[in-house]
Amino acid sequence: MEWALSSVNPLTIALTAGFVLLILSFLKGKKSGNKPPGPKGIPIFGSMFQLGDLPHQTMYHWSKTYGPLLWLNLGQVNTMIVQNASTAAELFKKHDVPFADRKVPDALTAYNFNAGSLGMNTFGGHWRVLRRLCSMEFLVNKRMNETTELRMRLMHDMIRWIEEDSRTSLAQGGTGAVQLSRFLFLMAFNLVGNLMLSRDLLDAKDPEGKEFFDCMNVILELAGTPNIADFFPALKLIDPLGMKRNMTRNMTRTMKISSKFVQERLDNRKAGKFQEKKDFLDVLLEYEGDGKDGPDRMTEHNVNIVIMEMFFAGSETTSISIEWGFTELLRNPHAFKKVREELDRVVGVNRLVEEKDVENMPYLQAVVKETLRLHPALPLLLPRNTMEDTKYMGYLIPKGTQVLVNAWAIGRDPDSWEDPLSFKPERFLKSSIEYKGQHFELIPFGSGRRICVGFPLAHRVVHLTIATLVQAFDWDLGTGVKPEHIDLQERLGLTLRKKNPLKVIPKKRVQV
Repeated sequence: MEWALSSVNPLTIALTAGFVLLILSFLKGKKSGNKPPGPKGIPIFGSMFQLGDLPHQTMYHWSKTYGPLLWLNLGQVNTMIVQNASTAAELFKKHDVPFADRKVPDALTAYNFNAGSLGMNTFGGHWRVLRRLCSMEFLVNKRMNETTELRMRLMHDMIRWIEEDSRTSLAQGGTGAVQLSRFLFLMAFNLVGNLMLSRDLLDAKDPEGKEFFDCMNVILELAGTPNIADFFPALKLIDPLGMKRNMTRNMTRTMKISSKFVQERLDNRKAGKFQEKKDFLDVLLEYEGDGKDGPDRMTEHNVNIVIMEMFFAGSETTSISIEWGFTELLRNPHAFKKVREELDRVVGVNRLVEEKDVENMPYLQAVVKETLRLHPALPLLLPRNTMEDTKYMGYLIPKGTQVLVNAWAIGRDPDSWEDPLSFKPERFLKSSIEYKGQHFELIPFGSGRRICVGFPLAHRVVHLTIATLVQAFDWDLGTGVKPEHIDLQERLGLTLRKKNPLKVIPKKRVQV
């Protein structure tokens, strides 16, 4: 989330600040106690306006002054930031449970989304049900292996889309350049569509799929837009920027479409027509819990929320990671060459790379690790919330404190990484470090009880897609453009995207 509020109208801020001044006198003072160090900030607003457009970078630079454990007052929200491997280990090993709740942005409470979501749900019964369904019934190796052919089909679709778009550009007098992020997102979106609903949702013959896609894009934008109500909770009652109202409108449209998918499946099941291969919608519909109303009850509303969430998580973060990885390869031709040579040695040029090939490609694996070290899709992971007053590394952390883990800063910590700002996949070739939550210097998916449940799928898709792009095409950067000209500027919303999407000219290399 862009915490700087730099895109908010100054008049709106001034009017809202006046209202805040009136209500502050009625609010109780914050608990005193021993807190971690941090910048003092300004009255009322604290450090809100010091963070800038890229708060993860500002926090990283502040660690040089205040140390790896940072304390900020953001409006009325106490916030603790964890910024190196040792402070992260302390959190996940010793305090994972008291810090396992979520601090939920107000926009994501629209339509009661957070109450049915896995990622934003309160730590409790319904969260445990969703976690179990995802980790034990769906995103397990057996089910992932059953969908291998699906991912290969989507690789072929992606190659075709890239070729067609480049040809269209040339026919219209252009250079043939394509914006790669578009096709990565479409591929990931259809992958989630098939895993959830056994259908491509982005197809010229499926207008509802296109509408669903458009609504999801709006929801992602709203979720990443700054909202002053998140810093002054009393303002949530009036929603001064209309964020929750806008989110509710778009979620209503999305829910209406997903409800049709769900009803269609229910009607088919009643008629005795079952899926040849069970998808996640089947898993959700078949779950009965104890058969009673309660926190683990899987209502139709909750099913629709889970469907929405899987599209958020699976499409956006996966496609972003692939674009960052491929960008780094194009900026570092020696690394690109090594991946290409590894592909030619393991796969050849007569067939397209497959998932089973990845285990024999250590350099490709190192490229993905290095990408996730430098470019975690969620640089601050998802915000946690302390459920009780907690002693943490000698400090008193009050109940209700927002806890952020700066995975972006941890990946650049010179105490953990030699030459941390450089892209060097070789650092992982003789290293046992993984990103499964046990090595705290590399936690792009988090750790502990609330580690991202989708990382096994992301692991497969990111490796396979980067390898496919390197193998299937030669890539031209355009006239006069050198690798070092490719920028790495960031844009933080809900996730960490490239500020300037990668545009390159593909030339078919492997005929598939």
